[in-house]
Amino acid sequence: MNDEQNNSKNLKNRYMPTAEFYSQVIDSLQDYSIFTLDTDLMINSWNSGATKIFQYETDEIIGKHFRAIFTEEDKKIGAPELEIEMALKDGRAVDNKWHIRKDGSKFYAYGLVFPLLGMDGEMLGYVKILRDLTERKKSEDAIERYVKELEELNEHKESVLAILSHDLRGPLTGIISTAEYLKSNYDRMKPDAIKEMLDLLHKSAKGELNMLDYLVEWARIKYASDVFSPKEIELSEYVKKIFDNLNQSASLKTINLNYEIPEGTSVFADGKMVLSVLQNIVSNALKHTETGGNITITTKKKEDKVIVAIKDTGIGMSNEIREKLFTPEMTSLSKAREKNKGAGIGLLLVKGFLEKNGGEIWVESNIGEGSTFYFTLPIEKPLTAIENLNKIDELT
Repeated sequence: MNDEQNNSKNLKNRYMPTAEFYSQVIDSLQDYSIFTLDTDLMINSWNSGATKIFQYETDEIIGKHFRAIFTEEDKKIGAPELEIEMALKDGRAVDNKWHIRKDGSKFYAYGLVFPLLGMDGEMLGYVKILRDLTERKKSEDAIERYVKELEELNEHKESVLAILSHDLRGPLTGIISTAEYLKSNYDRMKPDAIKEMLDLLHKSAKGELNMLDYLVEWARIKYASDVFSPKEIELSEYVKKIFDNLNQSASLKTINLNYEIPEGTSVFADGKMVLSVLQNIVSNALKHTETGGNITITTKKKEDKVIVAIKDTGIGMSNEIREKLFTPEMTSLSKAREKNKGAGIGLLLVKGFLEKNGGEIWVESNIGEGSTFYFTLPIEKPLTAIENLNKIDELT
C-alpha cells in the first residue's frame, strides 16, 4: 500500500464532528447567549447561555419574535430591524446596547448578528450572539464619573472662593458699615431708628451664618469622604422626620404635607445626607407655596434606582431661574439668594449630596403652576470609584 492510499485510509478513520457535537459545544458556552432566527425573525433555537442571561427557558422563547429582547426605546426607533438590515448589507452587525430580561430588568451586552446561509447559499435565517457586559459597563461608567469628579474639584474650589468673595464679603461689608454708623451716631439717633438698624444687623448676620454653614457642608461632601457612611435606609422614616420638623411651619400657612411611599421602599445612601436633601427641598417648597397649598412626596422604582418626586402648588419659577438652580456660579447664587431666600446654595448642597450617593436631581416648573423636584437614589450598593480603579486591569 502506497502513501497516498494510507493517507486516504487515515482520513476515513479520522473522527468527523457531527451536528450534535457542534450543538453541544454551543450549548456549553455559558457566558454567551447564542440563538438563531428564521427568515421572519422568529427565534427557533436557544442555547443554555441564553437561558442564563435572558432567564427564558427554551420552550418559553421559541417562536417569539426577535424584538422580545429589546428595550421599548429601541423598539420605537426600529433598532431590531436596523440590525438585520446592517447584517444583510455588511455581512454582520455589531453593537453594544441595553437588552431586556424575562423579569423586565436591563443588562448591557455586546451583540453580533449575521446571516445564516445554507449549502447552496440560500437564506436560512440569522445567528445572534450576545455577551453580558453589565458589570464592565458599570465599572467604566463609575471610573468616568470619578475622573469627572476630579476635574470638577478645581471648579468647585474656584466656586468656593468666588462665593466667599462675593456672597459673603459683600454683605459683611454692609454689616460693618452699618455697625460703624451706629457707633458714630448712636447718641444722636432716635430709639426707633436704632432698633431698626439693629434688627437689620441681626437679620444680615444670621443670613451670613446660614450661608457659611451651607459652604462648610458643601466643602465637607466634596473633600471629606471619611464622613460618608451609606447604608440601606427606609425612605418613609426619613420623610416622616422631615415632616415632623417642618409641621409647625406648614401649619402656620395651613399647607398640607403628604407623602405616598410604598411600604418597604428602601435606598442605599447616607442617612444624614438624605435628611439634608429632604429638609432643603421641602423647606424651599414651604417658602414658595401660598397659604392653603399642598406639598406631596411620592416615589417609584425604575431599574436599580428609586425616583423621589416632591411636588408643591407654589408660585413656580421661570426657565432662567430653573436652569441655574444647581450651578455653582457666583452670579446665579447671588440672584438665587436675593430672589429665592437663599435657595441657591442650599440646592447646590443638595446636588452635591445626591451625586455623592450616586443619584441625580432635576426640576420641572412653570410660573404660577408650582414645581416638582425629582431626585434619584440607588436601591443597592453601587460600585465605588475606588473599587473600579482596582479593576482597571480587568477591563483592558
